[in-house]
Amino acid sequence: MEAIEELAVQPCTSSLYLRPFRLSYRQNGTKKFWDFMRTHDSVSILIFNTSRQCFVVVKQFRPAVYMCEVERHHPQVFQNQDKESSFSLENPLPAVVGVTYELCAGIVDKPGLSLEEIACEEILEECGYRVSTADLRRITSYRSGVGVMGSRQTLFYAEVNDQMKTSGGGGQPEEGELIEVVEIPLEESMKFAYDETFPKTMGVIFSFTWFHNNIAPKLPKK
Repeated sequence: MEAIEELAVQPCTSSLYLRPFRLSYRQNGTKKFWDFMRTHDSVSILIFNTSRQCFVVVKQFRPAVYMCEVERHHPQVFQNQDKESSFSLENPLPAVVGVTYELCAGIVDKPGLSLEEIACEEILEECGYRVSTADLRRITSYRSGVGVMGSRQTLFYAEVNDQMKTSGGGGQPEEGELIEVVEIPLEESMKFAYDETFPKTMGVIFSFTWFHNNIAPKLPKK
């Protein structure tokens, strides 16, 4: 995950995942426009291992996060860059600045599968636990990236145990995935959620808080 080399930023003329558009409209008599991106909806899953009383999350390198850090440290990198030009990065920042902690998640790109079935596939591929759709509890859905994308993410909750683990997870290398499975002990979870030294998604913070409000009070007392 740390071996990042030969970084180059190039124009993106087509993508399987992103489609840029400009919307023109009139609102309350005022002519406006807004640039936006169409992308897939997604699912995410809060996984709690009851055998060891811990949350199971994933850790991976995110190029978009990495490039935000590159621009923060070297704002000149993106100056005077247009979509027709490309450039290479000499002496790139260490890969760790682009690594984030996240819930197990995946895009909704299989029309024949339900959201629950996609979630079960992601749990197995990324974290190595085999669960059924009956093991899932739907928490809620919400919009993400509302200023640019507006896609819907549906959040599920799944309880697993050590007997349900069939592999080490880690994603699908043939698709370029490089995922590290991380366990967060229950007693340390809220401290972790608000510790800014561990870069994470809002989904982690929200779901940990949901768990402590809805599930933790029902757990057997030690």
